[in-house]
Amino acid sequence: MHSRTTLRSRTSVRVAMVALATVFAATACGSSDAGGNANGNTDVATGGKLFSTADTETAKLGSDAAPGEFPRTITHALGETTLEAKPTRVVVLDSGELDEVLSLGITPVGIASPESAAGQPSYLADKLVGVPDVGTTNNLNLEAITALQPDLILGSKLRQDKLYPQLSAIAPTVFSIRPGFPWKENFLLAGDALGEETKAEQVLNDYQAHADQVRESIDGSPTISLVRFMSGKLRLYGNLSFIGVILKDVGLPRPAIQDINELAVEVSPETITEAEGDRIFYSSYGNPADTGQTTVVAGPLWASMDAVKEGRATEVSDETWFLGLGPTGAGLVLDDLQAKLGK
Repeated sequence: MHSRTTLRSRTSVRVAMVALATVFAATACGSSDAGGNANGNTDVATGGKLFSTADTETAKLGSDAAPGEFPRTITHALGETTLEAKPTRVVVLDSGELDEVLSLGITPVGIASPESAAGQPSYLADKLVGVPDVGTTNNLNLEAITALQPDLILGSKLRQDKLYPQLSAIAPTVFSIRPGFPWKENFLLAGDALGEETKAEQVLNDYQAHADQVRESIDGSPTISLVRFMSGKLRLYGNLSFIGVILKDVGLPRPAIQDINELAVEVSPETITEAEGDRIFYSSYGNPADTGQTTVVAGPLWASMDAVKEGRATEVSDETWFLGLGPTGAGLVLDDLQAKLGK
C-alpha cells in the first residue's frame, strides 16, 4: 500500500469519511470550526476539506494505488476489478457517470441515454457531439458496447447489477453502489478507476470553495424547501439526495419535515402547505401539466403559503438540481443558489 499526503490518503481518508458519515447522519447543521468548513468536517490526515454524504459503504470503495499508477485493483460495489493500464476508452451507463468523466476532462466513447424523454443532459450537450448511444440506462445494447472496444465501463449496482457479468466480460467494469446522494464518493471512485484521483480531489476542493463562497454571499440562514413534481408523486426532498447534500455543504438549513436522513417525503396536493419554508424551490420531472405542477401552483393552497405570497417561491431546473449527480451539475446548482439568494 502506498502512502499519500493528498486529500484522499487511502486508509486515513476512508476512516475519516466513515466517521464523518456518522456525523452527517446525526447532525442537521453544524457550526464552523477552525480549519474546517460549514459542517466542521475535515480530513483528519491533512486538514483539507472533506465532506461526507453519509454513505459509509461507498466511502470504503476505491484503490490503494499511488496516484496515476497502474496496474491497480479497484474495490467496487460488485467486487474487485484490476486495470492493467490507464483507461482511454470509457463507456458510461448513466448521467451521474457521464457528469463524472466529463468533469475530469475525459470524453467517453459511448453513453447510455436516460430513460426520460429529455435524453442526455442539455448542460453537457456541447461535450457530447458525435458520442454514440449504447441503448438506455435500463435497456443497454451490449453489442454496441462491445463494438466500441472499451477498456473501462462505469455504472452502478442499483441500475445494472444483473448485467455485470456480461459487461465485465466485455471490459473491466467498475460499479458504484448507487447514484444520488453519494455523488462525491462516486466521483472519487471514478477518479480512481481512471487514474485521475488527484484531479478528482482538486475538483471537489474547488466545489467546496465555491459552496463556501455562496454561503458568504447569503444574508442570514433562510430555510430551503425543495418541491419536486413527478407523475403520480409529489416529493419534498431530504438530506439524502443530490440537492440535499449540496445544501448541507453550503450550510443552509431545511424545514423540519425535510431535515431528514431520507431521499424525500411524499405529500399530496391537499397537503402541499407542508412545503412552507423561507424559500421554496420547485421543479417538475417531465411536463409540468403532466406532473401536476401546473394545477398545484395555480391552486389556492399553494398561494396561501407565505413564501409564495412574498415572491420567495422559484422554479428551478430539474435537470441540474435533481438529476445533475456530478461535480459539473453541482457547480451549476451553486451558481443558481448564489443568483437567487446572494447579496
